[in-house]
Amino acid sequence: MRIVLQRVKKASVKVDQQVVGQIDQGYLLLVGFEAGDTQKQIDYLVHKISHVRVFADKSGKLNLDIHQVSGEILSVSQFTLYAALRKGNRPGFSLAQDPVAAQKNYQVFNQALRTEGLKVAEGMFGADMQVELINDGPVTLIYDTDNLG
Repeated sequence: MRIVLQRVKKASVKVDQQVVGQIDQGYLLLVGFEAGDTQKQIDYLVHKISHVRVFADKSGKLNLDIHQVSGEILSVSQFTLYAALRKGNRPGFSLAQDPVAAQKNYQVFNQALRTEGLKVAEGMFGADMQVELINDGPVTLIYDTDNLG
């Protein structure tokens, strides 16, 4: 499982020129699943994301988590995070989880974030989406469960 987390002042996602999800301050998450990803990877990343301290405290230190700033999450499915890029010029996506399993895991992941007390808006799984955001910082983190220790 891979997630690109961007701290944002606001973000939205449109499908067919209609806004399907939007947030104010918080995280834009680009979420990709690899074949074999299970609840273990989901639980690990939900914990990491809901507790990472990347918001500034009164001293300007990145010391606050998303709960402490009443932040929101916009979660967007992104199978292209598993693009194979070593050979040729056309990416391959054979490492990405099959769409049926990935869609189920995406819903489980988003619900797990909500269970942590977070407000979560979503993109539309499998759709052609246009994402707009105002980066904050910018702060961008990349999580990859292949690097679990």
